[in-house]
Amino acid sequence: MKREIVRTVALAIFMLAAVVGAALPGRAQDAKAPYPTMAPVQQYMMASRDAEIALARTAAPESISGNAEILVLAAHGYETAVKGKNGFVCMVMRSWTAGIDDPDFWNFKLRAPICFNPPAVRSFLPFPIKKTEWVLAGQSKTQMFESVKAALDKKELPTPEPGAMSYMMSRQGHLNDHDGHWRPHLMFFSPPTDAVAWGASLPGSPIIFANDPEDRLTVFLVPVSKWSDGTADSIDMH
Repeated sequence: MKREIVRTVALAIFMLAAVVGAALPGRAQDAKAPYPTMAPVQQYMMASRDAEIALARTAAPESISGNAEILVLAAHGYETAVKGKNGFVCMVMRSWTAGIDDPDFWNFKLRAPICFNPPAVRSFLPFPIKKTEWVLAGQSKTQMFESVKAALDKKELPTPEPGAMSYMMSRQGHLNDHDGHWRPHLMFFSPPTDAVAWGASLPGSPIIFANDPEDRLTVFLVPVSKWSDGTADSIDMH
């Protein structure tokens, strides 16, 4: 269970998925990766901007996402489709926010709705934005992670601000082929931190720890009981 949770984090962030770049510990890779290379760019696009806007808003309750800025994927990266009023930014992240060894890194079916609060907009959102620009500019997976490292070394990418977090409460997303939309949850971003500082991943603790060495940060996940539309999450699904 823990390794599947870490995989979900990697594909959702962070993402930060993402979405954050955590590799699957203790899991042997398939002899033949299901998505060994990038698919044609069009397969990562949604049918329409309106559909992507609507899906992005499902990441958080309407009281948050209804007044948020909405980003949509275009030919060269994300662009603003709707201006916001509350400082939040919502988007649908794609598979290249996963860890470098994740078998779903090029999964063209992945759709990860996420809404960032203002501190995360300033200090985490630049990661999926830049990764997307580099990938769509033709960089390979290895080149993209080299670009991340170089940008971090030059301090062109930020470290997480205190209070940086995101909502991933959409039941319409597809975080990976194994877990589907997984569970509604919140994610909290911090500089590299020990799990013990949060009491994370201990028996009975509601907090899940995921380390993201490639982006030099730690993500703490907290599952919640309801989806963004207010309906209850069913534990039987998991």
